[in-house]
Amino acid sequence: MPQSPVPAASGKGPRRAVKDMPWTPDLGNGQYRNPVIFADYSDPDVCRDGDDFWMTASSFNCTPGLPILHSRDLVNWTIVNHAVTNLPHDRYTKVQPGSGVWAPAIRFRNGLFYVYWPTPDEGIFMATARNPAGPWSKPVKVVDEPKLEDPCPFWDDDGSAWLVHSRVGAGPIVLRRMSRDGRQCSMPER
Repeated sequence: MPQSPVPAASGKGPRRAVKDMPWTPDLGNGQYRNPVIFADYSDPDVCRDGDDFWMTASSFNCTPGLPILHSRDLVNWTIVNHAVTNLPHDRYTKVQPGSGVWAPAIRFRNGLFYVYWPTPDEGIFMATARNPAGPWSKPVKVVDEPKLEDPCPFWDDDGSAWLVHSRVGAGPIVLRRMSRDGRQCSMPER
């Protein structure tokens, strides 16, 4: 990727390349440049609470996992915490390429933040926090079934709760009724 030059601090003399400075997407004039986040945050998901945006992303078998990032403008992001300290399975004490947390979803509802994520070998989990900066609750297994991915919760206007997800390999979309607190799911709807 070509690096665009920026003026030296004095505004005179030679120009330094961006590679010599910490990356910032904010150009300071209401414009930005890509990449907005100069890092690998696979499968990002964002929710909004008032003027605040909160993001999480896949962390695979790395722990702490499920990074939580904050922004006020969708350009400047700061990592504030992780939703899980360790993955809830002993096998993750060893490197497991391609395993662990895939494609999480973060949502805000009634003063509580929810993060749902699959570990495709174990099932779908969730954790909650009143403040995304933490502390986050201990993970709860919502669906005890392997080979699931891409979960996303939804609370309807009548308070009923749903979880939609897929099966590994772009299988069919699955809809499950969820308890109102988001901690348990029924069998898939037919």
